[in-house]
Amino acid sequence: MSVPDYMQCAEDHQSLLVIVQPVGIVPEEQFFKIYKKIAVANQINLRDSQRVLYIRYRHHYPPENNEWGDFQTHRKVVGLIAITQCCNTKDWPQTSEKFHLQKEIYGSTLYDSRLFVFGLQGEIAEQPRTDVAFYSSYDECETIEKKVEDFIESLFIVLESKRLDRATDKSGDKIQLLCVPFEKKDFVGLDTDSRHYKKRCQGRMRKHVGDLCLQAGMLQDALVHYHMAVELLRSVNDFLWLGAALEGLCSSSVIYHYPSGTGSKPSIRRASSVCLPSEAGKRHRHGAQEVLIDPGALTTNGISADTSTEIGRAKNCLSPEDIIDKYKEAITYFGKYKNAGVIELEACVKAVRVLAIQKRSMEASEFLQNAVYINLGQLSEEEKIQRYSILSELYDLIGFHRKAAFFKRVAAMQCVTPSIADPGWRACYKLLLETLPGYSLSLDPQDFSKGAHKGWPAVQMRLLHELVYASRRMGNPALAVRHLSFLLQTMLDFLSDQEKKEVSQSLENYTTKCPGTMEIITLPDGVTLPPVPLTKLPIVRSVMLLSLPPNLRPLKIKNTRSQNMSSKSPFIYSPIIAHNRGEERSKKIDFQWVQGDVCEVQLMVYNPMPFELRVENMGLLVTGVEFESLPAALSLPAESGLYPVTLVGVPCTAGQISVNGYQTSVFGVYSDCLLESLPAVKTNGCTVEVVPALPRLQITTSLPRSAHTLLPSSGDEVSSSASVHLFNGELQQLTIKLENIGTELLETLEISAKTINNKEKLYGDFLSWNLEELLAQFPLESGKIAVFTVNIQVKLDFSCQENLLQDLNDDGISIAGLPLSSPFRQNGKLRSESKSTIFNSADTNSKSEYSHIKTLEAVLNFKYSGGPGHIDGYYRNLSLGLHVDVEPSVFFTRVSTLPATSTRQCHLLLDVFNSTEHELTISAKNNEDLILHAGECQRMAIQVDKFNFETLPVSNKIGKMLCTENLKQIEEERSHAQAVEINNKLNIYWKIPSLNREGEASVEGVLNQLVQEHLQLAPLQWDVFVAGKPCDCDVVVECQVGDPTSLEVKLTNQSKRTVGPFALTVIPYQDYQNGVHNNDLGNAVTLIGSNTFYIDSVKPTEDFVCSGTLLFLYAGDYYLNIKFHDDNSSRELPLSWFCLPSVHVRAMDPAQHTMF
Repeated sequence: MSVPDYMQCAEDHQSLLVIVQPVGIVPEEQFFKIYKKIAVANQINLRDSQRVLYIRYRHHYPPENNEWGDFQTHRKVVGLIAITQCCNTKDWPQTSEKFHLQKEIYGSTLYDSRLFVFGLQGEIAEQPRTDVAFYSSYDECETIEKKVEDFIESLFIVLESKRLDRATDKSGDKIQLLCVPFEKKDFVGLDTDSRHYKKRCQGRMRKHVGDLCLQAGMLQDALVHYHMAVELLRSVNDFLWLGAALEGLCSSSVIYHYPSGTGSKPSIRRASSVCLPSEAGKRHRHGAQEVLIDPGALTTNGISADTSTEIGRAKNCLSPEDIIDKYKEAITYFGKYKNAGVIELEACVKAVRVLAIQKRSMEASEFLQNAVYINLGQLSEEEKIQRYSILSELYDLIGFHRKAAFFKRVAAMQCVTPSIADPGWRACYKLLLETLPGYSLSLDPQDFSKGAHKGWPAVQMRLLHELVYASRRMGNPALAVRHLSFLLQTMLDFLSDQEKKEVSQSLENYTTKCPGTMEIITLPDGVTLPPVPLTKLPIVRSVMLLSLPPNLRPLKIKNTRSQNMSSKSPFIYSPIIAHNRGEERSKKIDFQWVQGDVCEVQLMVYNPMPFELRVENMGLLVTGVEFESLPAALSLPAESGLYPVTLVGVPCTAGQISVNGYQTSVFGVYSDCLLESLPAVKTNGCTVEVVPALPRLQITTSLPRSAHTLLPSSGDEVSSSASVHLFNGELQQLTIKLENIGTELLETLEISAKTINNKEKLYGDFLSWNLEELLAQFPLESGKIAVFTVNIQVKLDFSCQENLLQDLNDDGISIAGLPLSSPFRQNGKLRSESKSTIFNSADTNSKSEYSHIKTLEAVLNFKYSGGPGHIDGYYRNLSLGLHVDVEPSVFFTRVSTLPATSTRQCHLLLDVFNSTEHELTISAKNNEDLILHAGECQRMAIQVDKFNFETLPVSNKIGKMLCTENLKQIEEERSHAQAVEINNKLNIYWKIPSLNREGEASVEGVLNQLVQEHLQLAPLQWDVFVAGKPCDCDVVVECQVGDPTSLEVKLTNQSKRTVGPFALTVIPYQDYQNGVHNNDLGNAVTLIGSNTFYIDSVKPTEDFVCSGTLLFLYAGDYYLNIKFHDDNSSRELPLSWFCLPSVHVRAMDPAQHTMF
C-alpha cells in the first residue's frame, strides 16, 4: 500500500468503505450531484437493534490499498455503487459489461453492489432488478436515497454473517492465517502445526473479529477481541499485527471517549433507519455508547443474556492517557516494517487528531515529526503536495501555526517544481496565501500600523517575493503590483539599501504594464486584497492647514450684539461650555478659506529611500465641499530629512471642508493616504470653514518697491510696499492703481492709514487722499482698474533741538537759541556742551550734524468687499507699506519777535540754516526770497499781523480733554493749534532750483510759548480816533490850528472775562527827535474838558468809547501819551493788554493846510 489516506481519523475504523464510481461517460457535474445524494446516507440505525452502521464513501480508491482489507477491515471495499448514463437500449449490454468489469476490480472483498442508470427507458428499465436502478434523468431520482439505504442493509447482513462466522469458536477447525500482501512469500514452507503458528493465526483472527465487531456497532465486543488479540500477538512477537490490534484498541477507546469525532471538520451525519415506524423508539442515539462487558459475557449475537454478569464493564476501554501510549507503541511496531509506512503514517495522523482534542500540542508535534520522516518510497508530485498540505493542516490543528505555514509553503513550492511539465502556479499562489497567517502576515496593510512588528521580517519578505513571482507567472500583473507594493510598504524598515533599490526598480517595471490602483482585488476563490497606499513613500510627519495670505484672509464684520448673545448660558463661566469649546477647537481651525481661492496645506515629509524619490500627482483628498485639487510633482533627495511640501487646491463651493488625506503616485502606484490611518501624523486640525467668494484686489504704485521689510507692531502683514526719498517738508504724490483681479464685483472700499515704528513727531497730515474721487469709480468689475492719488508730505521738527539755548529776555523781546556771537552768550547755558559750535562755518562737523537721514514708515489699509462674501458679512484687508527716507532741508536755529510800529503787528525773526548740499531759496508771505548756500545760515524777518487765538474753534480732541480735566494736555493742544494757525499764515517755503525740489518749512515745532504770546493779539483792543481817523503805525492825522479836533478812545473786550473800570489820562507832548520830549504844552495844546477818561466795566464781546476834544493853538507835530492810572483793576491784567496805538497829530495853519 503506497497511497495514504491523510483524512483518516480513529472513528473511521467503525465504518464500511463504499466506492461510488462512474461507468462510461458521465458528466462530472452530474456525477458529483448524485454522489452528494448518496453520501447523505452515511449513518444507518439497524433494524431490531440499537446498533448504528457507519458508511464511508469514496469516489476514488487505489485497488492495492484494498489488498490490506484483512489487516484492517475499514480499508476493505465492501460496497460498490456505479453511476452510468445510457440513452438507448443498444448501449445497455456494453454498459452492463463495464459494470461487471468494475466489480471484478474489487470482487474479492465486495459484499454487494448497485448500478444506477440514468437516461434509459423502455422494457429493460421496467424489468425488476435488485442490483440495478433506472432513472429517466438526473433530476428525477427521488428514490435514490431509499435504494442506498436498502443497499446498506444488505451490506450489514453480509457483515453480520461474516462476524458471526468468524466469532464462533469452532474447535478442531484449522484457523486461516490472515496476511498482508508482503507477508505471503515469507510464510511459504512454515510449520503450520506449530503452537507458535497457531497462536499467530488465533491472534490475527481475534484482531480481525474485533474489526468486524467494531464495524457492526458492537463496541464492547470489539474491545474484548482487541485485548485478546494483543495478548496473543504479543506472545508470538507478531509486531505488525500487534500494532494493528493496539491501534484497533485505541480507535475503539477514542470512539467511546469522543463521540463527536476527532476529525478536524467532523461531518454532520444524518441518521437513517431501515426499521419499521413502530420501532422508531428503539433507534440508537448518535454518540451513545453501549456498555462494555467481560470476555465471558459474549454471546453469539453480541448481547449478554444475563446483564447481571456485566461487571467491570469499563475496564477494557483505555483511558485518554493510555490511548496515546498505545498509539506510540503501535507506531513503533509499524516502524519495524518498511512496507507498513502508510499504516504508520496514518496512525500518526490519527494520534495527532486525538491529541488535538486533548490539547496536548507538544506530544502531537512529536507524532507529526515522526510522520515527516516516514519513507513512503517514490511519491508522485501530487502525493507530495497532498502530504505537505495535510501536515500543514495538522500543525495548524494543534496550534503550531508557523510550522503549519512552513509545510504549506513547501507544498506550494512543490506545485511548481521543475520536474512538473505544467507547473501549477495558481495552486502555488493559493497555498502561499494560506501561509500568510502562520507567518504573522495579512493582506491588509492597516494591520502593520498597530503596535510593534510581529513575525520574522526575513521570512515574511521571502514569502512576499514568492507571491509576487507566482502572480507574475500566473499572468496577473495587477496582483504582482499589489503584493510588491505591500512588501515595500510594510517591510521598508527591514530592507537594506540595495534591496530598496531592487524592489523599487521591480515595482516600476511592473507598473509600466499595469499601474497600481486603489481598487480592491477579488480573487476567484473570494479572497479580497485591500488597496495598499504607499504612506511611507514619502513618510509624512505632520499636516498643517495654512491660512490664506494676509491680503486674502476673510475677516468678519464685527457685530457687538451678536457676540454678546453668542453664549446661551446665563453664567459668566461654565465648565461644560468651556469643555465643549475645547473639543470643537481641537477639530476645527480658527481661520477660514474662501471659495474660489487657492488654499494650501503644508506637509512635512522625508524620503527614507537611499536614492532620489520622485513623487508625481501629489494632491489633497477632501470631503464636504466641491474641491479642485491641483496636483504637484516633487523630487526628494536621498534620505532628505524633514522637507516641507505644500499642496494646493481650490474649493469651488462654500461650507465645511475636511482634509482627509493626500494622494500620490510613486513608482507608478497611485495611493490614497488617509490621515485616520496614520496615527503618527501630527495635525493642527482637519476641518476648516469655506466662506463665500470675495473679490481680490491688487495694488500697483508709481513709486519703486521698497527693499526694506516693514514689521507693523500691530501684527498686520504688508502685502506690498513702496519707498520714496524726500526732503523735510517736501510733498510727493503717489499714484495707486487698484485692479480687481478676482471674479467677483468689488462693491465697497474703506481706506485708513497709520504710521509704524515712528519715534519722530510729525506735523500736519503725513498722508492724505480724496476718497470721494476714488469711490466714484465703484463698483469695480473683474479686470477693471481704479486710480487715485495719495499725497505724501513729511513735516518733521525744523528746529535745531540739539543746540537750543535757554530762553532769554532782552528788553521784552523773546529770544530762543541765540548764535554764539551774540553778546548774550555769556548768559546762555548750552544743553549739550559737545555741540556748542555747530554754527561755526569752519567746523567740519557742522554739516554732518544736520545731514543724517530719518526714516518714516506707514501702512495704508484697504478694507474691501463684494460678491456673496459681502452678503455674509466678510471683507478683506490689503495693506500697502510706505518707507519714507527724510533728509533735512532747512533748520530754524533761532526764533524771536520784535514789535512793529502797529500794536496789531510784530516782526518774527527766524535764523534759517541750509542743511542740504545745494543752494536753496526760502520765501515767506509778502517777503522777498532769501538765497542760502549749502551750510549757510541767515536771518529773515517777517512782518505778521498778530493773531486772535480766542476765535479759533475748539477741536474735538480738546473737547474730550475738557471732560477729563487734564489741564496740561489741554494747554499743549491749544499751543499746538496756535502754532498751526501761525504756520498757515506765514506760508514759508523752500526750493532747491538745481533739483527742482520744493517744500514747506513749518514753524509748528519752533515757536515757544513766549513767542506765541508776542504774536497773539491782546484780548483788550484799544482804538484811538482823531478827527474820526484811526491812529496807528505811521498814520499822521492832520488838523487846523484853532479848530476843535475830536478824540475818541474805544475799548473792545475780546477776553472771556469782564474788565474795568479803568482811568486814562491824555498827555500831549512833542518829540524833538534828539531824545528830548517836551511835556509842558499847556500854551500850545488844550483839552476841552477833562484830560482824564473813565471807563466802566466792559463785558466780554462788548466795547466802550470815551470822547473828548483837542484844540491846537500852534502849528506843529504833536504826540499823545495815553497813560493808565495804577489801580487794582489794571494790576490784575498783563501789561500787554494795555498797549494803545501811538497818536501823531500834525496841526497846520490854515494857509499851510490849503497848500497841502
